Amino acid sequence: MSRDGPRPAEPPTAGSFADLYRDAYGDMVRLAYLLTGSREVARDVVQDAFVRMHGAFDRARDPHAYLRRVVVNECHSYHRRRLRQRHHLRSLRLEVVDLNADEVSDVLATLPYRQRAAIVLRYWHGANEAEIATLLRCRPGTVGSLLHRAIAELRKVIEP
Repeated sequence: MSRDGPRPAEPPTAGSFADLYRDAYGDMVRLAYLLTGSREVARDVVQDAFVRMHGAFDRARDPHAYLRRVVVNECHSYHRRRLRQRHHLRSLRLEVVDLNADEVSDVLATLPYRQRAAIVLRYWHGANEAEIATLLRCRPGTVGSLLHRAIAELRKVIEP
């Protein structure tokens, strides 16, 4: 303890950039895949995120959180560029009774980006509402609303 009071805890060390890449690559590709619906786009997004991360690795307090933020932001940018296609996908009506992994991805693809991101971050990545709010740059109450609306839309497709 110093004269000025307790010192803040030091952030945990992340090891080397290679360690981060090895440990986080698979999780980040899964996150990007669930947010974009495309394996190829997911790999590209994650590669771009690691390139950005490499330049900021020494300055990042929590490199894993920074990397996840970059992946989520890159997925959001992808969706902004693909607005017409998203509109077309939302207009599709899928009648699904027994869902497998590909069908879940198809159903997720029909949701608006922020709802899809909230669902994926919450249920596949285990993020809490505060973390999701930070990643989506909204209030925690908005996250609850996004989750509620997304689940209601998913139920319409899943429960005929």
